Amino acid sequence: MYTKELYTKKDGGELPQLVAAENENMQSRFVVQKILEFRETGIPLEEIAVLFRSSFHSFDLEIELAKANIPFLKFGGYKFIETSHVKDVIAYLRVLENPQDVVSWNRILMLIEGVGPRTAEKVVDDILKRRVGLAKEYREAVTSTTKFWMEYGNYPDQVKKLFKVLKEAVSAKTSPAEKTECILRYYEPILRARYEDYQKRKKDLETFQNMTERYNSVDELLTDLALEPPNQSVSDIESPGPETEYLTLSTIHSSKGLEWNTVIIIYALEGRFPTMRSAASDEEMEEERRLMYVACTRAKEHLMITYPMNIYDRESGLILTKPSRFLAGIGEQLLEPWVVD
Repeated sequence: MYTKELYTKKDGGELPQLVAAENENMQSRFVVQKILEFRETGIPLEEIAVLFRSSFHSFDLEIELAKANIPFLKFGGYKFIETSHVKDVIAYLRVLENPQDVVSWNRILMLIEGVGPRTAEKVVDDILKRRVGLAKEYREAVTSTTKFWMEYGNYPDQVKKLFKVLKEAVSAKTSPAEKTECILRYYEPILRARYEDYQKRKKDLETFQNMTERYNSVDELLTDLALEPPNQSVSDIESPGPETEYLTLSTIHSSKGLEWNTVIIIYALEGRFPTMRSAASDEEMEEERRLMYVACTRAKEHLMITYPMNIYDRESGLILTKPSRFLAGIGEQLLEPWVVD
């Protein structure tokens, strides 16, 4: 057994910062602002990394990065908008917003057990020709919230059930979050049947539902979701390095062995990092602690740790508000506290 003593040869530098944000979106917007500030001081995007415990923790941030025209590459999980289950739910929302969206209709119809390409084509053809083909009829459909969604045709019961759900969700009185909740109730049995890892995907969809709560209209939500991350450097900021730079988004597991000038750890929130599941086992909790150590030691110059203070966990019914237990007891002489509101 050898004694290990950790030390640093680096003198000076900034203190790491612990940033408490009012909510998830405030955290995301703050991180985007700091990335732009770091970039303006001459730190290339490829020298900046945003790290997180689980892939779905970056979903809200991915949307804000796209809106800010910041290109990024994600490691250790799919980009939010690329996951098939999220694409499914977005297709339902697109159909609500535009009943003539043939691509989305085909997607959601093909999710129904027993419905093949021929039946889907027949239903879509009926929708386009008999229900929304005439301009007057289409105007009535979109202004009268339920007229279009009447059950019609000799469709299978499962198709009629879909129309019933869409009719319920399209009500003008419901917000995007309420529409999404209605869709997710209908979609959950499909999710369970299609995916062995449905529990993990369900967590993604809970995050998606939380995100919809800040939108006032489905159109605004879909517009933000349609934004693709740019494939060139940040606009209006001249790049001193390669013509194309990318910010790194990465799970902590995928960051092992790597270093960046600047590291931002997001979602350092009790119940998310460490996860609730890890509390059941001392061994799992120690693994979570090691992950926090790995994340913090990826930074060469700047380290920032953030957490949102108001996250509703639908699985447990709890509101998560406290920073990670791994940060407890670290004084202000070592970790500078910030609050963003």
